[in-house]
Amino acid sequence: MKRLLQIGSLSHQVGMRTLVMGILNVTPDSFSDGGLYSGADAAEAHARVMIAQGADIIDVGAESTQPGSEKISADVELTRLLPALSRICDMSCAITIDTYKAEVAAAALGAGAHAINDIWGLQGDPDMATVAARMGASVIAMHNRETIDPALDIVADMQVFFTRTLEIAEEAGIDRDRIVLDPGIGFGKTPLQNLIAINHLADLKADFDLPILVGASRKRIIGTVTGRKTDKRDTGSLGAHLVAAAHGADIIRAHEVEMHVDALRMADAICNETLEQGTGE
Repeated sequence: MKRLLQIGSLSHQVGMRTLVMGILNVTPDSFSDGGLYSGADAAEAHARVMIAQGADIIDVGAESTQPGSEKISADVELTRLLPALSRICDMSCAITIDTYKAEVAAAALGAGAHAINDIWGLQGDPDMATVAARMGASVIAMHNRETIDPALDIVADMQVFFTRTLEIAEEAGIDRDRIVLDPGIGFGKTPLQNLIAINHLADLKADFDLPILVGASRKRIIGTVTGRKTDKRDTGSLGAHLVAAAHGADIIRAHEVEMHVDALRMADAICNETLEQGTGE
């Protein structure tokens, strides 16, 4: 069934091509690029670079969510976030906010952002779904777990988790066509469970018939498989993301936008047997 995904001014027919979401961390302590774009000038410049490279979406985060990171208050998060948003929300790109706090989401949407990227899939902050519904925002709902259980059937757990997420969304009045699911690579999973999650994306598609986002960029699972340090994981990330796209991912969240845009454009051309996207010889 054809499905239209709406995020701000971005209106995308799911299945036509794979979208690329560029990562913009305005944090001092993110695992890969903490501190590089924490100032408004640097954030704006990096957003412009990613858009020029072909990013369809910019995902802005102001709190590191890597394991062991320090939790911050909503006030601190907004102090980091709002100056950057004031510079980028008028750009020709959909803007999502990577937060699990309803208060932060509401302020960011009020400042011009278009969607919420919630690492707890509407199941963390009880007000998150209400905020999304009230402000007409799209939602990227990620699977997450408080603890890691190596014995767990991770695919079955995602199915149960997302069923609950969609119940919450429906109760709040969020349009189903504004929901994207994310298996949550690197969150509450063993290395093997991360691989299984990517390999079974088709199960999520079959069960929920919703767009899927995958973000494995530079994460620990890439280092586990390749042996590379964080700053050498882009090639491995691209490999994981190409497999994810082949298995049903509609959006790829990445640090290195240009290589992902080119690789996914090539993969989409092959899978769709079309040259309509290309402009070269």
